[in-house]
Amino acid sequence: LQSPQAGTKEKTLCCWFCTSGPISLSAKIERKGYTPGESIQIFAEIENCSSRMVVPKAAIYQTQAFHAKGKMKEVKQLVASLRGESLSSGKTETWNGKVLKIPPISPSILDCNIIRVEYSLMVYIDIPGAMDLFLNLPLVIGTIPLHPFGSRTSSVSSQCSMNMNWLGLTLPERPEAPPSYAEVVTEEQRQSSLVPIATCDDFERGLQGPLFAYIQEFRFLPPPLYSEIDPNPDQPTDDRPSCPSR
Repeated sequence: LQSPQAGTKEKTLCCWFCTSGPISLSAKIERKGYTPGESIQIFAEIENCSSRMVVPKAAIYQTQAFHAKGKMKEVKQLVASLRGESLSSGKTETWNGKVLKIPPISPSILDCNIIRVEYSLMVYIDIPGAMDLFLNLPLVIGTIPLHPFGSRTSSVSSQCSMNMNWLGLTLPERPEAPPSYAEVVTEEQRQSSLVPIATCDDFERGLQGPLFAYIQEFRFLPPPLYSEIDPNPDQPTDDRPSCPSR
C-alpha cells in the first residue's frame, strides 16, 4: 500500500491517410493506500504534439461487482474528479502534486466471494473526435491512515511511552504545600464578605444566639497549616470528624 503507482501511455491520431504527432501522458502518485478525507497528489506530464486541442483530467472511480448463482453484475460510478488547463498543439503541462481530495466513501472490499469493491485513479486526456487516452492507477481505500514510521501499533506504543516520559519529567517527586490563606483571601475580601447584622432578615435575627456567635467567630479563620510530618506520630489517628460540643 505504500508503494508508488506510475504509468506512461502514448497515442497517435490518424485521419484517413493523415497522421498527426503523438499525445503522451505520464502520471505518478505517492502510494496506493488512502483513506476518505485524504488528498491524492498527482504528478503528471502531458505533451500534445497533435493538431487538436486536448484537456487533461483525473477522476476516482468506484467499481462494485456482485456475484450470485454463477452470474455477475458490475456497477461503476464516478467518485471525484478534477480538470486541468486546455492544451493547444505543441503545448505541454506538468502537474506538480495536483490535489484530488477523496470524499466520504466506503472502504475497499477485496477478500469477499460475493461482493467486491475496487477503486482506481484514472488520469486521462480528453481528445475531441477521438478515443481518450486513459491511464489507470489502482487505489485501495481503507479506514486507518498509513503511518510513515511503522505500523499503527508501534506508533501508538511510541506515543504512549512519550507521554509517560513527559509525565515523569513534569511531576515533582514530592507534592507542594497549598498556598497560604492570606495569599488566596485578602483582608479586604474577608471584611467585604461579612454581612452586617442590620441587613439580616427575621430568620437570621433568630439565630443571633450563642451558637450563631460561635459559627461567626470561626467562619473566616484561616485553615490549619499544611504539613507532611505528623506532629504526634505515637498517637492513634481517628478518621472520624470532630464536632464542637454544645
